[in-house]
Amino acid sequence: MIPREILKQVRRIEITTRGLVNDVFSGEYHSVFKGRGMSFAEVREYRYGDDIRGIDWNVTARTGSPHVKVFEEERELTVMMVVDVSASSHYGTRDRMKSELAAELCGVLAFSAIKNNDKVGLILFSDRMECFVPPRKGRRHALRVVRELLYHPSAGTGTDIAGALEYLARVTRRRAVVFLVSDFLADGFDRALSVAARRHDLVAVRVGDQREEDIPSMGFVEFEDSETGRRIVVNTSGREFRDRFREIRAHARERSDALFRRSRVDSIDVTTGVPYDRALRLFFEQRARRVR
Repeated sequence: MIPREILKQVRRIEITTRGLVNDVFSGEYHSVFKGRGMSFAEVREYRYGDDIRGIDWNVTARTGSPHVKVFEEERELTVMMVVDVSASSHYGTRDRMKSELAAELCGVLAFSAIKNNDKVGLILFSDRMECFVPPRKGRRHALRVVRELLYHPSAGTGTDIAGALEYLARVTRRRAVVFLVSDFLADGFDRALSVAARRHDLVAVRVGDQREEDIPSMGFVEFEDSETGRRIVVNTSGREFRDRFREIRAHARERSDALFRRSRVDSIDVTTGVPYDRALRLFFEQRARRVR
């Protein structure tokens, strides 16, 4: 049985995100994510300005007057959330953990998709596949997706992004909009990302925390890697350590940015303690300009 506090948290996310979905993101979501293609709608009489390439010659010959075929966009999409729930996601120093930020952001995207009558599915992964929720429509299904994001216990601690994308390829045969949500503190997924980006409309959502970029001066501190369990004592007040730490983190970010560009993957950066709606607005605005 699901604890009452989890249900309250799911409901809170629905209420919190409702304004963003209704006022901002549902319309922008519709405009920047295209359907699978064009489907035949009807045949009607030719009107001035119609493209003559659309003339239906069979109907024209039968009726004696020109008729054209009318097509419309197949709007229905499948939206897949592929979310990293490894041990490093359960970290946060600014009002919430990265996993909680990811759950709320995915809630906005899921409710936007449902409002546009699209299907939403979920894959949770660590160093193994943790959970798969097949794509479906409806508010109750969107609430289930959010509930799994908040409640599902992780069996693994490490991160296997390549394995998650390979699993996505097995369970999602048709083209989908895929949000890959992770802190991307992992290696070895370059090829899998490129392959997934060719098959799907893939968006990388990088979830971070300020203390992962710049450690405060606190003297000697013992740190533990949450994914490997390795421990190390460092002098956080030492200038050499602090400069080296910032350099390593900057290099890791630059490397993933370069990978996203090579693979033609759009990216969104969100950080605990910073309103995520700004990053989503920027993403939608940039994408809308490109679509136009």
